[in-house]
Amino acid sequence: MTIQNPSYLKWLIIAGLIEGTSTLVLFFVAMPLKYVFDMPQAVAVVGMLHGVLFLGLVGMFIAAWRIVPLPMKYVLWGIVGAVVPFGPFIVDVPLYRMLRSDL
Repeated sequence: MTIQNPSYLKWLIIAGLIEGTSTLVLFFVAMPLKYVFDMPQAVAVVGMLHGVLFLGLVGMFIAAWRIVPLPMKYVLWGIVGAVVPFGPFIVDVPLYRMLRSDL
């Protein structure tokens, strides 16, 4: 398979890493701050940021179907992976392999 836009695929991988990291920050930093230290504003801020990053990643996967072009199974896998904790990190592995095989 030939990648027509490898730079977009690189940005998609980076976006997955950022969104996956925001999930971990939400679960392991903001939520303990809320429930252990009674600081609910941490979840409000990190949760909003994570929501924006999640929507951005889903939008990037949908756009990647035409821009890269990314096969539909990877688009669907990427959207499902964005919902599951650690999912973006798992989805990034075949995307990275696809990028490396094309270079």
